[in-house]
Amino acid sequence: MNEPVTAAPGAADTSLSAASGWGAELRATFALAWPLVIAQLAQTALTTTDVIMMGWLGPQALAAGTLATTFLMPFLLLGIGIVGAVAPLIAQARGARDIKAVRRIARQGFWAAILLAILLIPVILQIRPVLLWLGQNPVVTGRAEEYIQIGVWMLFPGLAIIVLRSLLSAFEATRIILAITLGGVLVNAVGNYLLMFGVLGLPRLELRGAAISTVLTNIVMFALMLTYVLRHRRFKRFHVLLRFWKPDWQRFREIFRIGTPIGLTVLAEVGLFTAAALLMGRIGTDEIAAHAIALQCASMAFMVPLGLGIAATVRVGNAYGRTDPEGIRKAAWTAFALGVGFMSLASILFLTMGPVIVTWFLDPRVPENTNALTLAATFLVVAGVFQLVDGAQVVAAHALRGLSDTKIPMLLAILGYWGVGLPTSYLLGLVLGWGGVGIWIGLAAGLAFVAVVLVTRFALRERLGLLRPR
Repeated sequence: MNEPVTAAPGAADTSLSAASGWGAELRATFALAWPLVIAQLAQTALTTTDVIMMGWLGPQALAAGTLATTFLMPFLLLGIGIVGAVAPLIAQARGARDIKAVRRIARQGFWAAILLAILLIPVILQIRPVLLWLGQNPVVTGRAEEYIQIGVWMLFPGLAIIVLRSLLSAFEATRIILAITLGGVLVNAVGNYLLMFGVLGLPRLELRGAAISTVLTNIVMFALMLTYVLRHRRFKRFHVLLRFWKPDWQRFREIFRIGTPIGLTVLAEVGLFTAAALLMGRIGTDEIAAHAIALQCASMAFMVPLGLGIAATVRVGNAYGRTDPEGIRKAAWTAFALGVGFMSLASILFLTMGPVIVTWFLDPRVPENTNALTLAATFLVVAGVFQLVDGAQVVAAHALRGLSDTKIPMLLAILGYWGVGLPTSYLLGLVLGWGGVGIWIGLAAGLAFVAVVLVTRFALRERLGLLRPR
């Protein structure tokens, strides 16, 4: 165990103490969170840009690109969850004013990113036999493989970005994260246009061009973020690449101990919505289209409490590191109030404006769209009801991560998503014949269960011994 090291001059810790009031905590949380929220939305814009431009190539290219990214995404999310453990660990080290620990945690985060890339890339490259085994079209599968053979190399820079983003977030330098992410959206859009369509004398590479652009975008974002950390006076004192090959096995294991449950939790939630889409497919095409519309709306709203949740991890981790139970309480409940408060507004919007919102996705003047639009508006009513619990569960999960509490929340989340949500969706949607509405009610039930148990777990943190030093 390292002795705490006092921060360097000129780099004062801006974490709030227990004596700070709720207003100060609110301002600190908002200042930390708003760039993260916009950065999350910008991250969504990266994939949206890919989908739009793949659509310009035609339906087959769009189907192949969708298959490829759908296959890649679970592996990427697992890796992001694991290296995401760097965020609470660095936040705790900052709270304890242990500067050496910051460097070592970041270094072992890079190690984890390298190991995950080495392990996952060979698996992802097996996309062709897996998709053919699942009965996918051979031609579309071949084009999806073309994308993956190049796109898979974004894995290391993509995971390394999470390490650096965790470091920057822990020290509340979130505006640079936002600026670099917005820059990445621009680089990706320009790269797609030039390489996919052969503009300015470049070869027309279509899906391979999209894959190259994705890899280059992640490399550029990683390089910019690393340059900032190495050169900015506030961060270069950490020397994150100093003695890079020196192991710290305790912290390396700690990243996987805390991060693996995070990754599995994310996979469980994503898997629930994937399973819901498959259930929709057993009902009809209009139900799938309506589900996609409602899910896109809910996903965009979700970015706000997600950003607040990341801020909660940092604020709670800071307070945990300095052994400040009152700071933990204020940080978590402030983020919780902001997250649920925003989702209340989203709920009202979905409940009152659903029929208008869905027309942004499908033209209401086309008669064939009428049923899908009606279904989508109905699904948005259910989505409006579960906005509150969706915001509550994501902020609660992130607050617990700030306490390095991830294993039990993972088990509770899996129980909620797959033990409550999916069976309820199947029972109501297919067995009782409620259709898509029944499936969405099942999703709401699963999210509500997870919200209740995770919020309760955080509320009982002292009784459960979650505040004891680890």
